[in-house]
Formats: sequence, structure tokens, C-alpha cells
Amino acid sequence: MGKITSIEYFRVLPRWLFVKVTDENRNFGWGESTLEGHTEAIEGSLDELIGRFVGYEADDIEHIWQTAWRLGFYRGGAVFMSAISGIDIALWDLKARKLNVPIYSLLGGKVRDKIQVYAWIGGDKPADVEVQGKVRIAQGFKCIKMNATADLGWLDSPAALQESVERLKAIKALGLDVALDFHGRVHKPMAKQLARAIEPHQPLFIEEPLLSEHLEAIKHFSITCNTPIALGERLYNRWDVKPFLESAAIDVLQPDISHVGGISEIRRIAAMAEAYDVGIAPHCPLGPIALAASMQVALATPNFVIQEMSLEMHYNSMNNSTYDLRNYLKDESVFDIKEGYVAALKGPGLGIEVDEVEVRKVSKDCKAWRCLEFHGPDGGVREW
Repeated sequence: MGKITSIEYFRVLPRWLFVKVTDENRNFGWGESTLEGHTEAIEGSLDELIGRFVGYEADDIEHIWQTAWRLGFYRGGAVFMSAISGIDIALWDLKARKLNVPIYSLLGGKVRDKIQVYAWIGGDKPADVEVQGKVRIAQGFKCIKMNATADLGWLDSPAALQESVERLKAIKALGLDVALDFHGRVHKPMAKQLARAIEPHQPLFIEEPLLSEHLEAIKHFSITCNTPIALGERLYNRWDVKPFLESAAIDVLQPDISHVGGISEIRRIAAMAEAYDVGIAPHCPLGPIALAASMQVALATPNFVIQEMSLEMHYNSMNNSTYDLRNYLKDESVFDIKEGYVAALKGPGLGIEVDEVEVRKVSKDCKAWRCLEFHGPDGGVREW
């Protein structure tokens, strides 16, 4: 046993927020509370949680989670749950490190030896996808994801959708599986047209065909769409997830371990999804800590299907950033890709060693990353 003596957070390039928890015996663990574009809000929420949890027993992970969730009175939401996530992940890492076992051993042991992964191509205004697809093949990927469209109007020209079809065909011709992210930017009048147009070319899944707040529209959409439907990055706890499972509107659930309350909550969500025959494909366009935590859960989750990773993702190079997925790791090889898979992480805790010296150096003057803005030709706001 050991009481928590400090909870620190570190804003780092390109857009991530790391958390470190230390106990009185100098045991420590790392977590990640990244919520893209809302760093200052997370830091404020973490300040409040730090004031509460310093002095708690670090081993009592579930008690800490329940205290944060239930005794704050107001529950859920992206900011609050992301703050909880970083602390929760760090506590699991601390405990498993202390016991000298991987986190998956504390979750019942692994059910697989490697993790199928995919990476991004194309950026927010997808172009040059064939060249980028060839790069991903050379890196060892068998599957990629790209935005289905650039930003669209509520009702746009059907001609804008044909470009999406051509990009999909070009990548499929390379032998890659392709997931298409509608990103919530495709509204209902366009989404059903686009889904129909791409269906003959067999995308792996459609992600966020509509915004998650439109449950009734997504359920109706699922009746007419034969392509698997995935979503979940904007659902923040099991109560948010429950109506989507009950409606049978989705095929793949994509909770984000840094948005959904950490390891404690995502494993409960995964178990719920299994009871509805829904696969788990954790959302993770984030940093190495979030990816390692997602992989630890995936290794112990029967209904896991595929893992997102942010290796050389377009967001990582914005604002002249040279930092990418492996920059804060002492051993970069832990995320090596072979034949579309990353091997099970074998070290204790998260299975990675964070370069704390580099983290502290970068965090000293790191500015918060801002959400992107998109506007149509009339000046009106369009969805990111």
C-alpha cells in the first residue's frame, strides 16, 4: 500500500496532456488526459481532482474512480471524464509496475498475442492518398483510415461525393482495407447518398456517419446501410453508450481511453458491448500513453477488433511540430508494425518506458493546441 503524494500533468507537443501519479514509496505511473483542443479545460479539472486525491491509497483504483464520478454530483462530459482518465490510467500503471506485471495480467490475462492496427492517411482535406497508402504499406500496415470527405455543407453538391468514391477505389486497388471516417461532418442529406455510393467498394467500416447526438437518425441510417457502422469517440461513459447498444444501431464501438474514464471504464464498456455482439475498436489519434493503455485493454478483451494509432498522423506535424508517437519513449521499438500487427507489450505496467526528461523539457513552454476551424463559401461554420 502507499498513499498518493503527487499528481502532475504535462502539456507536450504536438497536442497531448500526460499525467504522472507518485505514491509515498516512490512508485509511479503514467496516464494521458488528452482531449484535443481543450487542454486548459482539462488542466482545470485535474487541479480540482488533485486537491481531492492526494493522500488517497494509490491501490484503491476503483474507490478513487467512484469517488470522482459519484461525489462530484455533476457527472460525465468530455472534460471531466478526460481528467479522470489520465489519473485512472496512471494508477493502473503504478499498480502493475509495483507488482512487476503488465496491466493486462490484472484484467484477467491476455486473450491474444498481437494487436491489429491501422493508421491515417489523407488529412482533413484528403488528397494524394495513393502515395500515402504506399507509404503505409511500406511501414507494415494492412489497413488505413481516411476522412471520407473534406468539409461539406448541410446539403452539398452530389459531385462532391464522387471524389470520395474515387479515393476509396484507389486505396483498395493497393490491397489495403479502408475505414472511412465521416467525422460527423456529413449531415443526413449527404450521408445516406455517400453510404450508398461507397457500399459496392466495401469499406471496412463507416465511422461517425452522423453526429452521436442524433441517435434516432443513426438508428434509421443503420437500417438502410449494409456497411458496418462505427462510432464512440464522443461517448464518455457506459451510460452514454447504453442507448446505442440497445438500439442495435452500431456494429463497432470506438471508446477513447483518454476520454471515457480510463482503463476502469473502458473495460466495463467493452464487456457491455460484447453482450450485444458489438466489436471494440478503441479510438486513439493520441499519444503513446493512450495507445499503450488501449493495447493493454485490447489484449484482454475478447471482442476487440482493431486499434487506431497516430503514427505520423497529420495533426502531429501541425504548427511545425516534429514530435510524433515514439518521441517520448525510451524504447521506440515497442510499437513496431509487422504484417498489420503490433506485438503484445511485455514490460510491466503499460509496457512502455516514458522519457520523463524529455517530457519535462518540452512541457516548460508548450502552448495548447487549438481545434481547427472550417467555414463554407458563405462564411458559415462547417463541422470539423
